Amino acid sequence: MTGGGSEGTPQQGALRAAFGGLTTRGRSFLAAGLAAAACSYVLGQPDLLRVGLLLAALPLVCVLVLHRTRYRVAGSRTLSPDRVPAATASRVLLRMENLSRLPTGVLMLQDRVPYVLGPRPRFVLDRVEAGGHREVSYRVRSDLRGRYPLGPLELRLSDPFGMCELTRSFSSFDTLTVVPRTEPLPAVPLAGETAGHGEGRLHSPALAGDDDVIPRGYRHGDDLRRIHWRSTARHGELMVRREEQPQKARCTVLLDTRESAHRGSGPDSAFEWAVTAAASAAAHLLERGFSVRLLTDTGQCVPGPDSTGSSDSADTAGLLLDTLAVLEHSEEEGLSAAYDVLRGGEGLLVAFFGDLDEEQAAVAGQMRRRSGAAIAFVLDGEAWHRGPGGIGFTAGQVPVAERLRLLRQAGWTALPVVPGDTLAGLWRTAADQAGAVSVRVADEGGDAYGAARAATGGRS
Repeated sequence: MTGGGSEGTPQQGALRAAFGGLTTRGRSFLAAGLAAAACSYVLGQPDLLRVGLLLAALPLVCVLVLHRTRYRVAGSRTLSPDRVPAATASRVLLRMENLSRLPTGVLMLQDRVPYVLGPRPRFVLDRVEAGGHREVSYRVRSDLRGRYPLGPLELRLSDPFGMCELTRSFSSFDTLTVVPRTEPLPAVPLAGETAGHGEGRLHSPALAGDDDVIPRGYRHGDDLRRIHWRSTARHGELMVRREEQPQKARCTVLLDTRESAHRGSGPDSAFEWAVTAAASAAAHLLERGFSVRLLTDTGQCVPGPDSTGSSDSADTAGLLLDTLAVLEHSEEEGLSAAYDVLRGGEGLLVAFFGDLDEEQAAVAGQMRRRSGAAIAFVLDGEAWHRGPGGIGFTAGQVPVAERLRLLRQAGWTALPVVPGDTLAGLWRTAADQAGAVSVRVADEGGDAYGAARAATGGRS
């Protein structure tokens, strides 16, 4: 014991741990030996005492030998890949290296994994020669998105007689990220996206005038016709006009995560459908050249407001998927926080709504005024959660038909979502409806213009 303390030294603690590693067989031998020694004393049989001492000594010797064993081993874990879509397997490779000069005995290797990834993998490794290594692998798979820790890796040592087992743990952890699956969507034009593609893409001004030009220094290879002589004379070095910079069309994917708006849970729930659909829509629009951000009812915005929007689309897609991988239900009562984030001029707004009452339907209608075009996918909570006998609407809940009517009156292209619907089919339907609305508005505008000219005798 250490100076007056109540705890032992590390050596004594390790020895106690070794005695705590006695298996059922080892404890049985020890108990049998002690019982035989007691019986020999009572009965006066010295031969029985020798048998008892032998039975009791065997597990004690095994404990001491195993405690003195000094294997120097190194363990590592490699995930391939470390980010997978839901319901997709990832391969985990374990590598054990013997760094000591002596071969090891039989080793049992065990890795700790969350129960949602499957049972704990266990492997028995035969004798590993000095300087040698062994590699084993297993697969993990989860139907639920999230981040799952793997580790620590545990090494179990055992004596040849099975009297004692010791467990040594490594300290390293790895993380497997399970992101939502993404569904390929048809490349159909949506209302408000023509400004971001082809000849219709918006451009910033070339700023070629004498008064509003913003020049930059000359670089090797610049066209000499772009030299701005006034700025060159002012700065004393060659200055050229900036090139015309294309602007990406912007899109906001709004995801309603309110717990009150989504009933049920699990991979087949309405909320998981909405998360998967939001991931698919964001990935599709990024591929089409949009600058995409994810917005939730809590006001969380990814990428954040400080983002310059110049990051690579692959990096943005990875950031959005990582965010959606850990997204959970919120405790928000309404959509006001998301409405406050929408400043106006958002371009295309794609929303995935759950159950809405009249107040939240009105807030969603106000959001429409802050975007160029708006498409809403409204999940029918009753259809998703209906039991064998069916259930009624909760107090204050607006039927999905009424929700669609309110949103359409506000200018949304709104579609209902029921179990079995695919986002690809709804996406095409949304494009058709948005195109029909655009044509109708254009026709109405043309008719009004013709009527006005007729009323004024053809004068503008």
